[in-house]
Formats: sequence, structure tokens, C-alpha cells
Amino acid sequence: MQDRARRDPDAVVVVDPQGTHRLGAVVTAAERAAEHMGSVSDAPPTVLIQADNTWQTVAAAVAVGLRGGVVAVLSPHATASEFALALEDIDPDMVVADLRTLDAWGVSDESFPAGGVALGDRHLRARRTTSDVDRWAGGCVIAMTSGSTGRPKCVVQSEESLRYAVSCTRDAVGIDEGDAIGAFVPLSSVAAACFGMYLPLFVGGVMVSIGKWSPAAALEAMADHAVRWTMLVPTMALQLSLVPGCDGRLSAMRAMTVGGGPMNADALSRAENALGTTFLRVFGMSECLGHTTSAPDDDPRVRLGTDGRAFRGTTVRAVDGSGRDLGVGVIGDAQVRGPSLFRGYARGGTVTPPDLTADGFLPTGDLVEVAPDGAITVMGRQKQVIIRGGRNIDINEVEAAVAAIDGVVQVCVVPVPDDLLSERAGALVVTDGRALTLTDVTDHLGHRGVPRHNWPEYVFVVDDLPQNRVGKLSRPDAVNMAARLAGRADSNSPRVQ
Repeated sequence: MQDRARRDPDAVVVVDPQGTHRLGAVVTAAERAAEHMGSVSDAPPTVLIQADNTWQTVAAAVAVGLRGGVVAVLSPHATASEFALALEDIDPDMVVADLRTLDAWGVSDESFPAGGVALGDRHLRARRTTSDVDRWAGGCVIAMTSGSTGRPKCVVQSEESLRYAVSCTRDAVGIDEGDAIGAFVPLSSVAAACFGMYLPLFVGGVMVSIGKWSPAAALEAMADHAVRWTMLVPTMALQLSLVPGCDGRLSAMRAMTVGGGPMNADALSRAENALGTTFLRVFGMSECLGHTTSAPDDDPRVRLGTDGRAFRGTTVRAVDGSGRDLGVGVIGDAQVRGPSLFRGYARGGTVTPPDLTADGFLPTGDLVEVAPDGAITVMGRQKQVIIRGGRNIDINEVEAAVAAIDGVVQVCVVPVPDDLLSERAGALVVTDGRALTLTDVTDHLGHRGVPRHNWPEYVFVVDDLPQNRVGKLSRPDAVNMAARLAGRADSNSPRVQ
């Protein structure tokens, strides 16, 4: 970036809610912030930065890089308790955030006594001493992820992993030097920092972002700034197709990558046709960045019906309970091995290596099927069932069946507490405006041959499915929403709201 800034300081590097930001100004701000960090400590620091989707996040990350340090990204919406967990796991030497966020996080003068303006409205707070960055075993970026359950975890990734992931994505999608890249998923996750921030800088392009997620605003930004590629979670991608006047607005886009949540080929096909772009399904996780992808010229069966093929040098396999490779065409527990595997989890201020198999594979917790042509299909999480009166209901199967109904844009099937049966199945559904009743759903499932005991007993048409901070479906919030709606339903009438 410094070399590019010397050659072309007026090149646009970030477009965000604050305006258009040019390369020379961003790099200069980063260099000054790096000097300020250096005045506090000569040693390369581990710096926890407020990661919103603005030029200041880019400049702060570059500043840490200029110091040879490690960047830890955290959402400005993180609570004080989440910040406390980050302190416990990462033990950062410095914090960079605006004054409001520093106050909300509870950053104390006692723990971080040194301060001053770092860049823009971001202030630097620093400890009295700096720990050796070798404690991260070559990691360069750390981000907190909630995972599927339990205590949030801080994933440590290396720059080699980031370069590998973005290089494979660039080549598969056909991203050109200087292309505009959409950064709409909050940059406080490893994947978003990689593909939303690192990738446009890597290809010498423009990072285009908006403030708070709005499908209409994102659609307008992509159209106005000729965004050629972006990565979204399914909820966000499908919401774009519901924006009034969306027809053909993204026809200039090379492709849109979709991953990180349940997907249905029919719903994706309808959405990409409405938007005028091409969707590419992928399979990835913070611990192994984007390790599969489809390509724009793939058959729709692969692009929309599978999660693509493994990156060059990466292997995804399905195994049985004893770890035996099941080969092709058999559903099993997913394991992955490749250059984008993470360094480990940050715990107690150092990295804890990942728990790999003897031959170096990481169990992902998903179910997967590998086709003879190498196409990979994630079948859902290993443990994603509703237990109704002692009988298991496969959530993935029911969601796939309901998603195939005309007019259904998104669906989430969740357990609804029940005194008699322990749990019943409820479906939260977003439609394209069409009415949908419980009878419509059960008739469709009957025609598809879905066993009657798997049918949902509640269907709630909602405006949106609940999302977490990075736009992914929040199943815990979906469960709470369904429970609330079920409480309003009349048990003597069809359970639809």
C-alpha cells in the first residue's frame, strides 16, 4: 500500500458512509498512527481495534502491520463483558477505538494508562509494557467468533492463510486488479476482515461499505460504485432480492459469494435472477477460511446446489465415527486440511493449537457429502434435530422441503417448547409477499413424501429472520421468536400467525 500510495496517491481505496477516501491520505494516517504506537513501545504490539466498516479500520490495521504487530478486531457493538473476554483471551498491548466505544467497553486508565489520538476519531490506549508477538505463532489477525454454542472463541489466523484464501477466491471468481469489492459483513469477524478488507487491498481495489446493514443501501452502493464481487451470508443476499426495484441492479457484478448459513438452490436461483448477478455457494469457517468455492461458469447445479469444490491444496473429506474416510457419495462428518487452517485459539494471552487428527485434519462439526466430480455439499450441523415425543426430526430435511415452496425466500425450523411432547417443530418463514398457511406447508411436504411426524406444527410468516452481528441467522433468537409467537397462537385453531 505504501508503494501504491507513492505511485498513485489519489487512487480511491475506501468508500464508506463518511465519503470517498484516497490512498495517499489513508496511508499517511496509518503511518502517523504507527509512529504514535512506536512512541509508546518499540516492540511490535498486539492491538485490539474497533472494527467497523470504515477507512479508519483499514488505516488502523495497516498501522499495526507497519509496526510488525498483530491485529485483533472487535465489534464496536461488543458489550463490556465481551470486551472482558477478549482481554482475558488476547491480552492486548493496545486498544484503538473512539471514545464512546472505549467507554462502553470499560477500558480503564489503570489497565491502559497511555493514550492519545491515533487517527480520525480513534484514540490509542496502551499498557505500560508490551508482550512478545511470538506468542501468536505467526498469527497476524485475531477475531472473536461465537461458534455454534458456548463461550465465544478468539480465532488466530496467519497472513499466509489470508493470502492463500484471497488468492484462491480471486482466481476462481475472476477478480481483476483494481476491482471494487463490497464489504457489507461487519469486519469484526476473521472471514469478513479477510474477504471484505484484506482482499480489496490485496488486489489494489476499492473497499465499498455502508453503515448499519440495509438491503436497499447495500444494493444502491453496489450499483453506484460498480462493485464486482462481494461475500454475503444467505440472509443478507436473499434480502437484496426483496428490495423494490431490485430487478437487474447487479448486472455489472461478476459474482456474489454466499456462505455461512443454510441455503436452498431454488431460493438462490430466484434471487440471482431478480438481481441479475451470479451466486456462488461456498463452504468455510473462521478456523479454515473459505476452503471451497464454485466458479461463475459452473453449472447452476454446482453453483447453487452444492458448496463448490475445494481450493487447490485443500482437502475436504467425509468420515465415519471412527475417522475412516467414507469416500465419495456418502454423507459423513466433515474434516478439512489445507493452507488456510488457523494457528489456534487465543487463550490466556497466547495461542492454543487446534485439535487436529493424526493426519492433520480439522473436524468442522458439519455433515458433508463429496461427489465424484469433487463438488462438496454441506448437509448441516452434526447435531441439528428436534426431539418430539422421543422421535427425532431432522431440521435440515424440513428446511430444505419448506424452502422449495413457491414464494418462500427464507425458512428456519426451530423447536418450540411443549409440556406434553417436550418439543414441537415450528417454521419461521419469510415470503416474497405471498400468503402462506400451515395447510399450504403440510400439503407440500406430503406431496414431497416427507414423513408426517416431521411436519412443522407451527408456521409463522415473519418480515425477517433474526440475525447476529455479522448477518448470519441467529438460531437462539429464532427459537425465542418462535416461542413468543407460539404463545399467541390459539391451540384450537391452525397454528399459523
